[in-house]
Amino acid sequence: MTAERAGKGVAIIAAAAYALLWGGSTAYLYATGGDWTSGVFIFAIFGLGLSAIAWLLTRGAKAPRIEVEHPRIEAGAVLLYLAFYAIAFTGFGMGWARQVFPPGPEQETLVLGLKLVVHVVLPAILLIVMGAKLGPITQLGLSGHKFWRTLIVMGLILLGLVCIITPSLKQISGIPPTLGVMIWAAPLGFLWMTLEAGVTEEFLFRAVAQTRFTAWLKSPWAGVILTSVLFGLAHAPGLFMRGGPGVDGWSTDPLQVIAHTIAVLSPIGLLFGLIYARTKSLLLVILLHGLVDWLPNLAEFVETWT
Repeated sequence: MTAERAGKGVAIIAAAAYALLWGGSTAYLYATGGDWTSGVFIFAIFGLGLSAIAWLLTRGAKAPRIEVEHPRIEAGAVLLYLAFYAIAFTGFGMGWARQVFPPGPEQETLVLGLKLVVHVVLPAILLIVMGAKLGPITQLGLSGHKFWRTLIVMGLILLGLVCIITPSLKQISGIPPTLGVMIWAAPLGFLWMTLEAGVTEEFLFRAVAQTRFTAWLKSPWAGVILTSVLFGLAHAPGLFMRGGPGVDGWSTDPLQVIAHTIAVLSPIGLLFGLIYARTKSLLLVILLHGLVDWLPNLAEFVETWT
């Protein structure tokens, strides 16, 4: 059996396993009275619709191959790190960071610094210790990767969706910010969320994890699927431990929280994972991720820094 056929076989198995996992998670939410409709909606929009558009936008992209010298060792090390990350950071670390300072600029600065260390600095050190090179996973991909077409079209679609399906605009108008404030708050808010959400999560999950899992499984699509599931699961400890009534996906049932993160968050990971697999442009997924989180957090950003 050729390596290409073996890779396709692994991708089919991974896709079937994901369908069962996502379907089972959604069914559990339905059976236990959880919010199963959000999972269906998100999967239809992000997992299917936007992923299909992203596939078309990245047609002809010549993504370079990222070599991993020790796939099993590096993938295993990353799995262990993600387990540490999910429990120690999202579960306990973020809770500690939110208690050191009261809500305000000091707290947000501490949280951003902690996120950069845990998502970027420590994983980078881990790869360097294992002898891996950082250059291939930090490519900007500005030429030959359909960068601008994908950024502009997908960015506009994502912004439109955010305006429609989230209360972002209503929250912003409820402040209400002045024109003078918005002139500086809008671009700085985008920059802040691009660092806090885009740089941190995309470096850890796409540049570090997805490249290792792709090499280990010998299939880019199996790598995308596994990373997307872990992307969702990594949020479960934090949601369960720091959430509460009124927080989307929170429940006193830990299995329901896990099911929520798989049903709702993993399809978003599929979209960003596909774009990264097709382009290997870390900057592209960072900017698109920043756009998704920009408007929903802009009102809070304005209130924090004014």
